[in-house]
Amino acid sequence: MAELRNMPQLDISTTELQLWGRRWLTDKNDETGKEKAPGSFDRNQSVNFASFIDMAFGRALAEMLGGIPVEIPGARSLIPSKPDCVEVGPSRIIGGVRPQNFDAAYRPDGPRVVFDSKTLNERKSIGKNWQNMVNDLGTEATTVHTRFPYAIVVFVVVVPKPALDNRQEHDLIRTLERLGNRRSVIDLPHLAESISLIIWEPETGEISKDSPGPDSILRIESMPEHVQPLYYERYKGLPPHGYEE
Repeated sequence: MAELRNMPQLDISTTELQLWGRRWLTDKNDETGKEKAPGSFDRNQSVNFASFIDMAFGRALAEMLGGIPVEIPGARSLIPSKPDCVEVGPSRIIGGVRPQNFDAAYRPDGPRVVFDSKTLNERKSIGKNWQNMVNDLGTEATTVHTRFPYAIVVFVVVVPKPALDNRQEHDLIRTLERLGNRRSVIDLPHLAESISLIIWEPETGEISKDSPGPDSILRIESMPEHVQPLYYERYKGLPPHGYEE
């Protein structure tokens, strides 16, 4: 059985973010040649943008769990393809509210850790959609926690800096900080154990060091500080991390 380890920080590539930043800034899709509005992703780009962040989370989680494999889940499969693996890709969880596909999961005996990335990519849509996204976070956390109160729900929200105005940035940070502080299995189900907010610069691929502030629970660097202690508290010494008589 794999022994638990420290969870490393997510390895989010600045080079990869800068590559996506070029796509965001241009007025054409570099793969299809179709025109799009500059300062945005087209639909296909929006769907695929955060996949490298999903993988970064999956690898960090797999390292914490003892260096176990990272696998791609089967379409609509309710169980992992291997007995002890982290899945990165649409991972289906049958929750108390509705079935929900998460972007990554660890579910050796049901969901222990689930992860979803959310992106807001256009200035004109952020004002209309950021509160709807917050509602989605609460619903996804609820559907997991009402059936699996010990599950650890993790979200990452990714937003390009030029698409945010100061008021939206302030409101988004304060709202996500309220939602990302579930520490006990008896806490409210709509809260998540960890939420990170990545505000990034398309021109450079750099993640802002100032927003959220360095002491905010939303800093992506602090995610392991939230996930690891809760996982250890809820599952350390239990199979597959412990030995059965």
